[in-house]
Amino acid sequence: MRFEVQNQDKNARAGKLTLSHGEVLTPIFMPVGTQGVIKGLDYLDVQNHLEAKIILGNTYHLYLRVGIEKMKALGGLHKFSGYSGNFLTDSGGFQAFSLAGKRREEGIEFSSHIDGSKHFFTPEKVLDIEYALNSDIMMILDDLVGLPASEERILQSIERTTRWAKQSLDYHALQKSQGKAQTNNIFAIVQGGTDERYRSKSAKELTALRSEVDGVVYEYDGYAIGGLAVGESSEEMYATLDFTLPLLSTHKPRYLMGVGTPENIIEAISRGVDMFDCVMPTRNARNATIFTSFGKLSIKSSRYALDESPLDSECDCYTCKHFSRAYLHHLFRSNEITYHRLATIHNLRYYLNLVRGAREAILQGRFEEFKKEFYAKRQ
Repeated sequence: MRFEVQNQDKNARAGKLTLSHGEVLTPIFMPVGTQGVIKGLDYLDVQNHLEAKIILGNTYHLYLRVGIEKMKALGGLHKFSGYSGNFLTDSGGFQAFSLAGKRREEGIEFSSHIDGSKHFFTPEKVLDIEYALNSDIMMILDDLVGLPASEERILQSIERTTRWAKQSLDYHALQKSQGKAQTNNIFAIVQGGTDERYRSKSAKELTALRSEVDGVVYEYDGYAIGGLAVGESSEEMYATLDFTLPLLSTHKPRYLMGVGTPENIIEAISRGVDMFDCVMPTRNARNATIFTSFGKLSIKSSRYALDESPLDSECDCYTCKHFSRAYLHHLFRSNEITYHRLATIHNLRYYLNLVRGAREAILQGRFEEFKKEFYAKRQ
């Protein structure tokens, strides 16, 4: 993996991330493909209509649905799915958090939401799953905590996350030294709630981690900020980014996990974040909420029944080029599956166009102007 910061406009960064399945220009939004597919789309849609160079897969769900041995036999996630771009896979930590998994010192114990079977994720087992998936970027197992939380619980989360991060790095370094995992990159996840002391503690501990095998020193390829968008306000999120991002390596990608709204993304880019993911554009599309340059609209509203304009007059997506608001309104009201595909294409294209526009503005040294224009349209 190579990462190059091509230009910086104040704190906002435009970069190029080179992975084994192609270049990714940052800032980037990664569509979420939980089961190895973006709901409602196939990979021709992803490549032709979205031009997405990287998407996110869910380690927890792919492990339960497919499993390590089957995924190995099927040749990994790229061959299995037919997608030729890059995959980032999460660790399953969020699913354990949201499904009330039991944290142990060695890992996370949880019950399958499919059949109730018992499973145990350790830092090493999560990486083994991700090696089988052949992820281009692998997120390690961390101890996510919801907010608000006690200081005791936050400190426990940081200590456990750091310990698991060291185990993960040591295990990954061993695989690398044995000639394995050559195309797999590994990101650590900073925790600490919204408290500057704890975020600083977590970031400093993780960025200091090294693992040496046979005289070769290994470190993390990038750093993510986790544990946000889990109950705190937007203002608390932005303040947390303000004091956390300067603690992370300037020459490595910075990933804000699970965020968020278009406004969240613009604000985070202005603070120096390079990578994003969120289910919001796809989930909201299926529930009739359309993102546009001028704000959100609810396509199920009767006001669109005779509206022959596109979803967004400034959008270049396949849906906006060929179909009207009236048609999408009809499809949604008729419960037609085609609605999900067309609305998902539009919402994801909107998000991808948003980060592409931000990137161009950063390269031109006019990001603040771009940001002002973004907000002016939404008033």
